[in-house]
Amino acid sequence: MIYLDHAATTPVAPEVFEAMAPYLQAEYGNPSSFYALARQARGAIQEVRERLAMYLGANPREIIFTGSGSEADNLAIKGLAWQMREKGRHIITTQIEHHAVLHSCRALEKQGFEVTYLQPDHFGVVTTEQVAEAMREDTILVTIMHSNNEVGTIEPISEIGQLCMERKVRLHTDAVQSMGKMPVKVEDLNVDLLAIAGHKFYAPKGVGALYVRRGVKLQPLIDGGAQEFHKRAGTENVAGIVALGKAVELLEQQGEEDVVRITRLRDKLVAGILERIPAVEPTGHPEQRVCNIASFCFKYIEGEGILLSLDMEDICVSSGSACTSASLDPSHVLLAMGFPHEIAHGSIRLSLGRWTTEAEIDRVLEVLPPAVERLREMSPLWADAVAKGEV
Repeated sequence: MIYLDHAATTPVAPEVFEAMAPYLQAEYGNPSSFYALARQARGAIQEVRERLAMYLGANPREIIFTGSGSEADNLAIKGLAWQMREKGRHIITTQIEHHAVLHSCRALEKQGFEVTYLQPDHFGVVTTEQVAEAMREDTILVTIMHSNNEVGTIEPISEIGQLCMERKVRLHTDAVQSMGKMPVKVEDLNVDLLAIAGHKFYAPKGVGALYVRRGVKLQPLIDGGAQEFHKRAGTENVAGIVALGKAVELLEQQGEEDVVRITRLRDKLVAGILERIPAVEPTGHPEQRVCNIASFCFKYIEGEGILLSLDMEDICVSSGSACTSASLDPSHVLLAMGFPHEIAHGSIRLSLGRWTTEAEIDRVLEVLPPAVERLREMSPLWADAVAKGEV
């Protein structure tokens, strides 16, 4: 099998599995208890909190462990909105956010908040000027992703953060796709809240984290115990948190090397597809993008057909975000970027990872062109385009 869907999820690294295994068996103590077994679990959590804080350039008390990146986004957006609703009810976001952000904003709209959804350019970029123009006296939060999960475009978060600091507006960023693919330092980004998910960088599913700048107050989503500084009740997922910590340690050791190698393979993949297949449009910014995502619109055919054709060859890719893969609607990201419905339906995302090899890229470049050709032979849209001399 060739796995090219690392933007959806990554395999658990062997070192990560080895690190977490004891906390599923012998080290099973509840970190909120007081005996030795519990203290060992509590100590393990604190060690990871310190490691992640150091990686992000934060203070350990600014790290809140969650059950996922989506939960971290929800806690940041809803928690801050509820906390600050007496000061203002206006939020700014973009049309290309992950659904964890978009659906949180829409839920808040039903509770009397107003949301401005900024439209990106054709490359998926939202500018600082757009944010400035959208700001109002009652704006309390800007939430814009660090890098897009479908097309890989990196947003100018540092500049937007500087603006937010000057206007005294809180900034949240979803950095789920950025972690491990580029530097993620909260002070450099000028953010107040930042969400990550462990399963995007070789930890298991079911663990995430939210950075909350000191002084930023949130209303918790989950009521109960006093865990996570009273911001997230519930017994911590100790094994998952330990796994996340080990995954961060591996990023510290080999992250830069991964980025260089993956970038080279991605560039080879992009060049090979554009050279071998006509009527293909790359999506996302050509340079301002994360290292591992290559995304395209294959004109005159459907992305699902390509996905199934590759699946028959044991090649795993995505036709967009994994969270919406069951939907037959075209990508909301591509539509917001100005792609027509008929072209957006032909989207495919290939995302590389730590163990992607050059031989695997060669195999994809061998299999994909004939697969696209077969699908186009069955497409009346393709026949029409050929007859009109458009291709």
